Amino acid sequence: HILCLVKVSIYVIRTSKAGSIMFLNTLTPKFYVALTGTSSLISGLILIFEWWYFRKYGTSFIEQVSVSHLRPLLGGVDTAAPNNNNSSTNSNGETDSSRQSVSECKVWRNPLNLFRGAEYNRYTWVTGREPLTYYDMNLSAQDHQTFFTCDSDHLRPADAIMQKAWRERNPQARISAAHEALELEDCATAYILLAEEEATTIMEAERLFKQALKAGEDTNVLVYIKRRLAMCSRKLGRTREAVKMMRDLMKEFPLLSMFNIHENLLESLLELQNYADVQAVLAKYDDISLPKSATICYTAALLKARAVSDKFSPEAASRRGLSTAEMNAVEAIHRAVEFNPHVPKYLLEMKSLILPPEHILKRGDSEAIAYAFFHLQHWKRVEGALNLLHCTWEGTFRMIPYPLEKGHLFYPYPICTETADRELLPMFHEVSVYPKKELPFFILFTAGLCSFTAMLALLTHQFPELMGVFAKAFLSTLFAPLNFIMEKVESILPSSLWHQLTRI
Repeated sequence: HILCLVKVSIYVIRTSKAGSIMFLNTLTPKFYVALTGTSSLISGLILIFEWWYFRKYGTSFIEQVSVSHLRPLLGGVDTAAPNNNNSSTNSNGETDSSRQSVSECKVWRNPLNLFRGAEYNRYTWVTGREPLTYYDMNLSAQDHQTFFTCDSDHLRPADAIMQKAWRERNPQARISAAHEALELEDCATAYILLAEEEATTIMEAERLFKQALKAGEDTNVLVYIKRRLAMCSRKLGRTREAVKMMRDLMKEFPLLSMFNIHENLLESLLELQNYADVQAVLAKYDDISLPKSATICYTAALLKARAVSDKFSPEAASRRGLSTAEMNAVEAIHRAVEFNPHVPKYLLEMKSLILPPEHILKRGDSEAIAYAFFHLQHWKRVEGALNLLHCTWEGTFRMIPYPLEKGHLFYPYPICTETADRELLPMFHEVSVYPKKELPFFILFTAGLCSFTAMLALLTHQFPELMGVFAKAFLSTLFAPLNFIMEKVESILPSSLWHQLTRI
């Protein structure tokens, strides 16, 4: 019975093939032109629709239909669906209307900015490169005028000189003006300028700041001096002393949060490996109502990773699934990566670090550099933390809603960060950009199909007879394996059986 069915199938195929060849021989070149043109038009329309759907919902329409309708029939369940709720609320309690009011590209002063004379200038002497851009230094000049000048400066000769000094672009002119002011009287802001720009070592800068502290009277000036003295102690290895100075400063001036002294405190506590106090500081500042930063988000992730990273294994986790503690660590890493996606490449040393700028852009490459420059050592100190980060950080981009106009845990990622970072970072540094989602397979396939059919349509229109010959040759080549199989089957089966089948 099986042999009979095979013979019957071969006979039907041969008959169909003969009919197909006869049909192809009767077709005119105009048919091929119309066929390829129609195919190109249809595939082009599909491509346009697919691209529009992807831009709006972040997924392929064909893929979405397959997952939504075919997968349930095969026993699978997928609850994911494109979220098009324009009034949705994220986990921080922010609505889309409040998101629009967020200043996307506000530039912040780097809480851990280096000393120009003792650190930035030394880099220039060694490499011949300028680590600071004019835009960054101009922002610092504006900050200094805000912190250290007032309308009554003209009443005191030294303050009047320093008011002009802060506006001076030439570094040597600023330093000369500071010395001139000190010749008249003990001027706190003159000592500050010399500590920041003329001192070539941290010890020398610390000495000048102590002199400034004795002469200082204004609140902003005193806060600035004490913070920089604490940073000098941290750089000179007196970390416990630095922590005490920072805590005292935060108690003495609790309302001056613009300096973000808690970020200096977090870094110093991590150096002491005092993780309980780090958690206490985070509990106070990692709040819904307070602005986030890479330091807060990634420090929280580091503490949660520390609880599981020493025993974490990707292979074991894939077999047994993630434990509750591991899930918390992974979610904390995803939260941190969504806030600033540029940090992991620096922590994993996939990209070279440079000296951090004096100003940073939240969620930008400049903030990532500033964070990793000081915190990479803390991640290395926690066994397995970088391995856990390496295994999980890229998965964040599959979870974040797309396109970037949507947010998951935070307000949407600002689209202007690359431009602002380019102004803040030196030209020799390659600015990191937000990792883009790859185009779905069906969009790439449809684009290739559209291009191919459009090319066929053009060639068929220009050379209809030649393309007809190619079409027939292609079909003959396509049927060649089938002809070979049929010839083999005929040679195996007896001719009498074939004769009986044809009579039937």
